[in-house]
Parts: sequence; structure tokens; C-alpha cells
Amino acid sequence: MTTNWKKTFAIIWAGQLFSTLSSTVVGYAVIFWLSIKTGSAEVLAVSTIATLLPQLVLGLFTGVLVDRWDRRKTMIVADLFIALCSAVMALLFWVGETSIGYIYLLLALRSVGSAFHVPAMQASTPLIAPESQLMRVAGVNQSIFSLSTIAGPAIAALFVNSLSMTHALMFDVLGAILATVSLLMVKIPNPEKREGSEDSGAMVRELKEGFNALLHMPGLKWLFIFIVLATFFIVPVATIFPLMTLDHFNGTTYQMSLIEIVWGVGMLAGGGIMSLPKFNFNKIVLINIMYIILGLTFFFSGFLSAQGFLFFAIFTTIGGIAAAIFHGSFTVVMQTSLDPAVMGRAFSIFDTFTMLPAMVGLLLTGYIADHIGITNAFIISGAVITAIGIVSFFVPSLMHLNKPAVKSNT
Repeated sequence: MTTNWKKTFAIIWAGQLFSTLSSTVVGYAVIFWLSIKTGSAEVLAVSTIATLLPQLVLGLFTGVLVDRWDRRKTMIVADLFIALCSAVMALLFWVGETSIGYIYLLLALRSVGSAFHVPAMQASTPLIAPESQLMRVAGVNQSIFSLSTIAGPAIAALFVNSLSMTHALMFDVLGAILATVSLLMVKIPNPEKREGSEDSGAMVRELKEGFNALLHMPGLKWLFIFIVLATFFIVPVATIFPLMTLDHFNGTTYQMSLIEIVWGVGMLAGGGIMSLPKFNFNKIVLINIMYIILGLTFFFSGFLSAQGFLFFAIFTTIGGIAAAIFHGSFTVVMQTSLDPAVMGRAFSIFDTFTMLPAMVGLLLTGYIADHIGITNAFIISGAVITAIGIVSFFVPSLMHLNKPAVKSNT
């Protein structure tokens, strides 16, 4: 472990801030443009599927490759590939070739790049920072994501309304280039490769190793199961947040955007809390408590009257804080429980199995809103998520999973 890990992360964070922000801007800009151009919920759903499906399909295999390859080079190539896709899309908009089919294809290709970049970044973190500092690192990473969530919609609206989609997409190219430059300035160590990792059948064997890494510890297995189950109930509710604002509270587009912003503000606050030097609590206890808090924000939101929009915004902010601390705590548990040599594939497997409920939730959104009712969906999902948090406290192997932080380099 080098003593310059803070400098290394500062350089990486600077690049990732621009890259994450620019990608978020493009995501919102495409949604805004498709909404204005087509006004079709089906088109928006298909574009979301195009963004998620490649990561869902490739996620089981990209982690194996990430663990084989140089992780810094993997992130650089992924960033440049995403930049290339955005540049091609920008060119199509510039020449007036705005076929929705091309947009679907290029969104899917950008997702391919993300399928490699995300696990490579997650697997690189514990190889750079001391174990005792991983929670602070997770907090800063969460803050970067939250800042992008807050600023992304506003910048995207500026591009779509005042400039053009070409400008928005070239902004993404710039962000990817800056992220690449930051990675070129640092050195990221790689774990030692095991003998026979390149022979025939190694892909299947290494994939099994990734599954075994998640399932061989009873506590980690239960953590994995509970998160997948919770995600199944979280994603449909997250998808109908705009409908909750517009239909139940009779809100405006401004109020719909406000809910997205306060969620981001909550996540930013949660990331800031995790970044505090003295924020060092049992990660499993934190995860369980965040289940309960997030579930209760959904549950109580479902009982609000049509005049209760202010309370909905408050609950959403609290939910954002809980989500940030939950995600950061889980990431640290994974990073401190797994062998760095299998971490890339383990994170990819996890991402794949948490995205499966996301796809199902996306497809069921219309049915949920029309047949179950928006407020009832909030109540039912909130109750289940809260119950998961309570039950988690009574699983001994899960409660013994977390290890005390080792006091080392700061």
C-alpha cells in the first residue's frame, strides 16, 4: 500500500466526476429529447431497456475478464469506447439522422462500455486505499454520483432547450477524455494471476469462482439474497416516482424535477456523512437500519393525501440519505470480504442479479400503476423493505459478517 493513495484517488475522482456528470447529462438529455419528440412512454421504456440489457447480459462475463486484464487499461478502453459511441450519436444528430433505432443501438453500445468500466472501478478501489479508509472512499464516490444526479437534469435541460443534442453528446465525449487522462496519470496495482487462468474452460471455472466467492460465506450469501429481494420491490417504486408526483399530488413538471433533485441532495448528504473520518460503524447494522428507514419513507409516502407533497419531498430526501449510506456500506462489506483476485467478477455477478429485478420492475410499471395503484405500491413495497431490514437482524451469520476496521494508513 503506497502512502500516496490519497493523491491517486484525488486524480481519479477528478476525472470520474466529469465522466459521471457528462454521462448523467446525456442520459437525461436523451430522455428529454425522446419525450419531446415522441411523447411515448413505450419509447422511453425501450430506451431504458436498451441501456440496461447489455449490462444484464454481459455482467456475468465482464467480471471474469476484468479480473484477468489490467484494470486501469480496462477502464481507459471502456471510457474511450463510450466516448466513441457518444461521438457517433452526436454526428448523427448534427447531420439530422435522428432515427430512434440508431439511438437505441448506440445507447446499448454505451452500456457495453459501462459493463466493463463499473466492475473494474469497484474492484480497483481496495487495491489502492487502506481497508480502514474504504468507507470514506465510498462516501466520496457516492457524493460524486449525487452531485451528478442533482446537476444532470438542469444541464441536460439547458442543452436540449438552448443548445442542441450534438452539444450534449460532445460534452459526454469531453468527460470521457478527461476521465481517461486522469487514469493515465496514476498507477493501479493488479492482483497476482493464478496459474491456468488462460487455458480452455477457464472462463466457466472463473465464473464459478465468482459465484462461490459470493456464496461460500453464509453471511455474504444472505446479504446477497436480501439485497436482490429488496431491489425487486425498490425499482418499481422508483420508476413510478414521477407518476406519484403528477397523478397523486397533481404536481407539475417542476415538482417532478424537484423530487429528483431532493433525492440527489439526500444522497449527497449521505455520501458526506460517510466521508467523515469518525464515521466508523458496523456496516451490516448500517445496511439493516437503512433498509428500515428507506422502507418507512416509501410506506408513509403511500398514506399522504393529495396535499402532502411537501412531506413527500421530505421523505424522499431522507430516503436518498438512507440509499447512499446503504450502498456505500454494502460496497465496503464486499471489498473487505472478498479476495481481490475475484472481486471484479463478484461485483459483476451482483450487478447482474440486482438488474434482473430492475428489468422486471420496468416491465411491470404500467400494470402496477393501473391495477395495484400508485399509493398502494408505495405502501406494500415500503412494508416489505422494512421487514427485510428487521429480519436481517435475526440472521446470525449475516450479523457476524462485518469485520472491525483495521487502523492503518490515513
